[in-house]
Amino acid sequence: MPDLQDGESSFVQGSGSKPYELKNVGGVYSCTCPAWRNQSIGIERRTCKHLRKLRGDAAEEARTGGALPQKPKSKSGDESAAAPPLLLAETWTTDLDLTGWWMSEKLDGVRAYWDGKQFLSRLGNLYHAPDWFVAGLPAEALDGELWIGRKAFQRTVSTVRRQDKSDHWREIAFVVFDAPGVDGDFETRMAFVSDFVGRNRPAYARAHEQERCTGLDHLRQELARLEALGAEGLMMRKPQSRYEVGRSATLLKVKNFHDAEARVLEHLEGSGRHKGRLGALLVELPDGTKFSVGTGFSDKERENPPAVGSLITFRYQELSEGGVPRFPSYVGVRAEAPKATKAEAVENLKQAGAERPSAASRRFEFVEGKSNKFWEIAVSGKEVTTRWGRIGSPGQSKTKTFSDDAAAAKFAEKLVVEKTNEGYAEA
Repeated sequence: MPDLQDGESSFVQGSGSKPYELKNVGGVYSCTCPAWRNQSIGIERRTCKHLRKLRGDAAEEARTGGALPQKPKSKSGDESAAAPPLLLAETWTTDLDLTGWWMSEKLDGVRAYWDGKQFLSRLGNLYHAPDWFVAGLPAEALDGELWIGRKAFQRTVSTVRRQDKSDHWREIAFVVFDAPGVDGDFETRMAFVSDFVGRNRPAYARAHEQERCTGLDHLRQELARLEALGAEGLMMRKPQSRYEVGRSATLLKVKNFHDAEARVLEHLEGSGRHKGRLGALLVELPDGTKFSVGTGFSDKERENPPAVGSLITFRYQELSEGGVPRFPSYVGVRAEAPKATKAEAVENLKQAGAERPSAASRRFEFVEGKSNKFWEIAVSGKEVTTRWGRIGSPGQSKTKTFSDDAAAAKFAEKLVVEKTNEGYAEA
């Protein structure tokens, strides 16, 4: 039977005047016909008569049957019960002495749980690794990272989301940093990993290097060395600790933070426990980059936030590829900059020609084969605005109004899930 290679398209005449387009992107097949578009399941599980006619019934059944499995629900109906039992890290606070802890590089890859048969994401979704990639892995559960290298996160995500088990996986390594399937403390579990890798030599798996921390100076030197090479930071593991499910203070992440200044453009209203007061500040860097700062505020500061037009100091970990500070946290109003009155702030913004959007947006991108697209979403009260198009173009936009803020937020969350299921990654 004929088939479409990765990135190829084909056209078939339907009942209308315009033909339907059939496409294969990373093993995910799609069709522009209404029957394919209107199915209320993930795109990787959809099929239609046009795809079946092109590829054959058997090929389509095999493809959709082997796609991402639906997560089993608990008795309460909660789908999160399918997520693997992972240990999650807390953030290091400098008052804790880490002398004697195990120290390793924080990898900028994709977290993967090997359950003895397959790789699962943090949410329980299946990663379609080729048979030759998983060959030699043990029956015991392993915890690690699918990793290409430093500053290659986006390429890693694009590869592991594919469903065609392609040769793109050959540049990925499964770096194992724990073995939850082995009973014992951290040293016992890592000894198992090192021994297994040393004896069986799986082609695409290796044990993550661990080093004892001798003190604060040692930690700072290693952090500076790795960050100079483009690493994310450090992971610290408490000696003789057990593998726990959920966040634990026995596993800590360590990153350097940088301070910078930005001008306040707008107060964004809070929700939940912050309803009726400040949720976040919409701010602008000197180069015009806009983003929101939503953490680091005390309750008093949320009730009496920095004035629009004032200059604040914030702390962040690093800049994204688009120049946006990652994980910004409020520090305070710049001491030497007096707070502007509301009238002065508005006038300053007018003179600067600054645009004051009603809400900060989230941006997602899909770069695969010939596709080079973006999708953005912003929620402002009862309104949800989306913008989409080819990267580099202004794109198209659409705004939808709901009965209340909660309905708008719920709709936005649903759209984000749909886009990530389609292969879009947040920029």
